[in-house]
Amino acid sequence: MSSQTEGEYELPEDRLEESQPQCPFGVGGGCCRICYMGPCRVTDGAHGMDRGVCGATPGTVAARNLYREIAAGAASHADHAREIAEVLEEIADGGLSAYDIQDPEKLEAVAADLGIEAETDDENELAKLVAEAAIEDFQGAGETLNWLDRMPDEQREFLEEQGIQPKPSVDMEVARAMHRTTQGNDADPVHLLSGALEAGMADGYAGLTMGTDLQDVVFGRPQPVETEANLGTLEKDQVNIAVHGHSPVLSEIIVEMAEELEPAAREAGAEGINLVGICCTGNELAERRGIPLAAHSTQAELAVTTGALDAMVADIQCIWPGIGDVIECHHTKLLTTTDYVRIPGAEHVSFDPETAEADAREIVQRGIDAYEDRNSRQEYDVEIPDERASAMVGISEDYVLEVLEAASPEDPVAPVVDALEAGQLKGIVGIVGCPNPKQRTADMTERLIEGLLAENVLPIVTGCIGHVTAQAGYLDPARTDELAGDGLSEVLHALGNAAGLDGPLPPVWHMGSCVDNSRIGNLVRAISEGADVPTRELPVAASAPELIAEKAVSIGAWALTLGLPVHTAPTLHMDQSEEVSRIMTEDLKGITGGYAIQEEDPDAAIDALVAAVDERRLALFDETGA
Repeated sequence: MSSQTEGEYELPEDRLEESQPQCPFGVGGGCCRICYMGPCRVTDGAHGMDRGVCGATPGTVAARNLYREIAAGAASHADHAREIAEVLEEIADGGLSAYDIQDPEKLEAVAADLGIEAETDDENELAKLVAEAAIEDFQGAGETLNWLDRMPDEQREFLEEQGIQPKPSVDMEVARAMHRTTQGNDADPVHLLSGALEAGMADGYAGLTMGTDLQDVVFGRPQPVETEANLGTLEKDQVNIAVHGHSPVLSEIIVEMAEELEPAAREAGAEGINLVGICCTGNELAERRGIPLAAHSTQAELAVTTGALDAMVADIQCIWPGIGDVIECHHTKLLTTTDYVRIPGAEHVSFDPETAEADAREIVQRGIDAYEDRNSRQEYDVEIPDERASAMVGISEDYVLEVLEAASPEDPVAPVVDALEAGQLKGIVGIVGCPNPKQRTADMTERLIEGLLAENVLPIVTGCIGHVTAQAGYLDPARTDELAGDGLSEVLHALGNAAGLDGPLPPVWHMGSCVDNSRIGNLVRAISEGADVPTRELPVAASAPELIAEKAVSIGAWALTLGLPVHTAPTLHMDQSEEVSRIMTEDLKGITGGYAIQEEDPDAAIDALVAAVDERRLALFDETGA
């Protein structure tokens, strides 16, 4: 923290301490405030009501609350996907000068998976058809979501037999969730949680997968790239601009305008413009352009306290309002850009893809102006931490499949299957979400990942957990032998050799932003279909070890529909209901194949996840007679 502001404001950990003790009914999902007869505090425990005023049981209340969380997460990712679908449609119509189709091969692959064929070889015609199919998933024109064709067929059919299938529109799915959970409506916990799973499926395909697919089409598929992480990537003598949020539609143009305005920055006395990333926009720029990963969402306020950050450019999601308080003590400009997102203390520059270059140029210029302000202040401290770590990012599912094919052209999934059979690889765990101040003091993510690596379990990370692992050095191939168990280390060396690298792949694989969780899903699908094993039987699990956002709960619901064990810490808001806890941790095994693991202790979480994937690994080879 810069000395000129120390003690003048609070950071997240301070506010967390002030919030203690937190309400056990809120934490446990037993607080119902959806009508004005309450709020009611219901529980299956000894202290509280056993029913709400309307008669709602703890199971009804907890299931409704969980369903609403998942619907909110689905709405967030779907709105993100809607933006890039509309951009692609405008590109196809010739209406946007700042954007183009960078990856026609990805466009063709997505179209083929959706069963879309153009009458000609015109790239824009195919793009138009794909964009229209995407937009249909918000309008409900078909029997179900078009993007559901991107789901593993066997698991999709299995869920249909259980009566689980989302509505033909993700907007309809969210609206139905809000309707069903109003007071005096759906009250059956099992039925409510089935709806919650359908909302999670809608998110997984009409949110996450659609968003990633179309961003790859417009901006290109990531390839491994070396970058650096932590606040040490800020530069005292440069204009420091951080992009924060989630949308590459904004941040990609910011990169281009920063390059264009380098001469203006030098005229202002700076050595240049240093663009860094915060949160998932940081992941998007890192995996495609190698832009440094300066901070995760929980550290955004810390970035301001260095005194070096000239502008923080925000679009959507995970932008904590506390940043507005911090910038009052600094020269930093907080710039919001999305018209439906405003933060007290921020300046607003409306960003529109139709005027993208002009809007981005103004944003970058404001950063240059802020640098001049910083440079002119007397006795203004700039204190940039020395910490920075090397990281290999952008290990997309397409890259992994290319490496597997290079290693085994006739049977690309054979290296994975063989490593699992030999026990060199016990399983894969997708680790997602945001760093929660509740878990930061315990180094929850770091301890979990180091424990999994030691047990020969491969972690694949996305979102702000990607920032945590980058800062800890887990994305550095030079640390593979140090961190990975002997068997996993051999696998990573073999794959590195097949990829033509000088050494192994890194011990932890970075697959991008939170919508890029779909990349993990796509990789699971490829392994499932290549090995002819249902996803619900694969030794793959998911973890949100520092759960914060409703988006992460929705991602978890999607993973449950793929049949995966899903670990969360903090525990989901359901402990006040024995019924909902039983459904999520036990009964789901017979419905989707997945189940929830509730464990806040890092060592116990390691044990639970290793046991979950190894049980499946052993059963898989016992059943095949291997």
